[in-house]
Amino acid sequence: MKRTTLLQIGPLMPALEATLREQHEVLTAQATTAAAPLADMAAAARIMAVVTSAPAGVPAAWLPQLPALKVVSSFGVGLDQLPLDACRAQDLPVGHTPDVLNDCVADLAMGLLLDGARRIAAADRFVRRGDWLKGRYPVTTRVSGKRMGIVGLGRIGQAVARRAAGFDMDIAYNNRRAVDGVALRHEPSLLALAQWADFLVLTVAGGAGTRHLVNAEVLRALGPQGLLVNVARGSVVDEAALIACLHSGALGGAALDVFDDEPRVPAALLAMDNVVLAPHMASGTHDTRQAMADLVLANLHAGLAGEPLPARAV
Repeated sequence: MKRTTLLQIGPLMPALEATLREQHEVLTAQATTAAAPLADMAAAARIMAVVTSAPAGVPAAWLPQLPALKVVSSFGVGLDQLPLDACRAQDLPVGHTPDVLNDCVADLAMGLLLDGARRIAAADRFVRRGDWLKGRYPVTTRVSGKRMGIVGLGRIGQAVARRAAGFDMDIAYNNRRAVDGVALRHEPSLLALAQWADFLVLTVAGGAGTRHLVNAEVLRALGPQGLLVNVARGSVVDEAALIACLHSGALGGAALDVFDDEPRVPAALLAMDNVVLAPHMASGTHDTRQAMADLVLANLHAGLAGEPLPARAV
C-alpha cells in the first residue's frame, strides 16, 4: 500500500499507532491544542486522512485546511466531538467503531449496577479497613426482579436489556420513538420512566441534543431508593444536580463510568460511599480494543481507496 500522509489527533492504543506508522506517514496533533490552526503545517496539503478518537474528535476549523482529505476514521462510537455537519456538507466519509464494543459496555453497565445496588466496592473497603471486626455490613438492595429503565435503546441499550432479562427484571425504555421489532415497553416520557424505575441506565448518545437530559427533576423522580448508572457520556447528566441529589438523599446512589470533565472527577463524588466510580473503561478490554483498532484501519483504508466504509457514521 502506498504510504499516504495522515493526521493523528490525540493518543490511540499503542498497537494501532504502531500499525499506522508502519503503513503511513503520520503527523500528530494533541487534543489539548486542537483549537490551534494547521496553517503552519507545511504538510497539511498532503494529509489524506485523519485518525482520531471519540474524546479527541476533529476541530471543524481544520477541515478547510486539508484540501486532500478523503476520510476521517475515529476510534470509538461517540460522535459528539466530530464535525458531522461539515463533513456531510463536503461528502467526507466519517468512520467510527460501533457494534464491536456493545457487549463489553453492556457487561460493565451490569457490573456497575450490581456494585451500586449491592455496594460491593464499598463492602471491599469495609473489610480492608477492619470495620467487619466492629460490626456487620449494612444490608443493601436486591437486583433480581427489579425495574430497569434504559435511556437510549440503541445497540448497547439492547445488549443491556438482554442481560437484565437474565435477572428477571421488568424493563422499559425511553427513546424519541419506539424501536421496531423490540418487545420491550416504550415510555416516551423520561420523567415517567424515572418515576417507575428502580435502576435508570443511560446508554444514549452524547452531544448537544442530550446535554443534561438527566436533570434534577429526573433524578428526584428516580428517588431516594433509585440508582443511576451512566455508561453513555458525562454530558448527559447535570453533574451539579446529581451531586446535590446524592448529598440530600433525593437520589439513592449512582454508578458512573463517565464524567463531565474527564479525567477530573468532582471531589464531592469521590467522597460519597453510595457512588461507584470507574475511569471511562466500558470498552476497555483487550478483545474489544483490538476489534475497535481493526475497524479503525478498515474504515481508514476503505476511505483512502474510495470504497464504502464498513462502519460509516456520515
